[in-house]
Amino acid sequence: MRVLAESADLALRNLLHLRRTPGLLITCLVEPVVYAMLIGYVFGNSLGGPAYRSYMVAGLLAQTVAFTTTFTTVGLARDLEQGMVDRFRALPVSRVALLLGRTTSDLAACGASVAVTTACGLLMGWRPHTGPFEVAAGVLLALLFSFAMSWIGVFVALVAPNTQVAGSLGLIWLFPATFVSSAFVSGSSLPGPLSTLAAWNPITSLAGALRQLFGNTPPPGFRVQHDWPAQHPALYTSACSVLLIAVFVTLSTWRYHTRTSR
Repeated sequence: MRVLAESADLALRNLLHLRRTPGLLITCLVEPVVYAMLIGYVFGNSLGGPAYRSYMVAGLLAQTVAFTTTFTTVGLARDLEQGMVDRFRALPVSRVALLLGRTTSDLAACGASVAVTTACGLLMGWRPHTGPFEVAAGVLLALLFSFAMSWIGVFVALVAPNTQVAGSLGLIWLFPATFVSSAFVSGSSLPGPLSTLAAWNPITSLAGALRQLFGNTPPPGFRVQHDWPAQHPALYTSACSVLLIAVFVTLSTWRYHTRTSR
């Protein structure tokens, strides 16, 4: 309970800092709009028009929650570089609480980005065709995956020497992880091993799970994969999220201890 209380206090501190840093807040809210317009209208007209735009919203949501990782990476790296972590270490605060507070506050920022992405989808003509419980389940699954991805961002921040390197490392792996998937195109259209990689990519399964939960069908002629993750997308995404949390909480706590004990 003490760790949870300390985590809540640190999460509140991070949210207050975000409110006083309008540049980060604008990025969090504008970036989903840019991707929605770019993919939906620049590329979407050649991939199926309105039918594709309805289909791609699940991919946009999957991309949005994945890219929230960069806020975690940059935010924690900045605290490390500016000495805020050293100040917290002088207090009787659990090292897990410091990291948990960061990922929890970024989960709130992710919720705002998801809301903006959903609004963009509605303006482009997307509609869910299932009930409110399925839609709520989809949103919760996306936030669970975002929380898991945030812990990857924590580890990247802890291994990077400074904020600039952390920001670059946080994006280098995200772009291929997002686009080598079925978030926006059919994974079966990718050549060679990329198709298999896309099939087992958890971003693919998250997009597929959201499409199932929202009742969005692919446009005519759109090839769909039939691998095991595609048949059980919600289960596979949940399992990957739990595994990522378990692995990167352990790695991040270990790395935090070794980095701050020097």
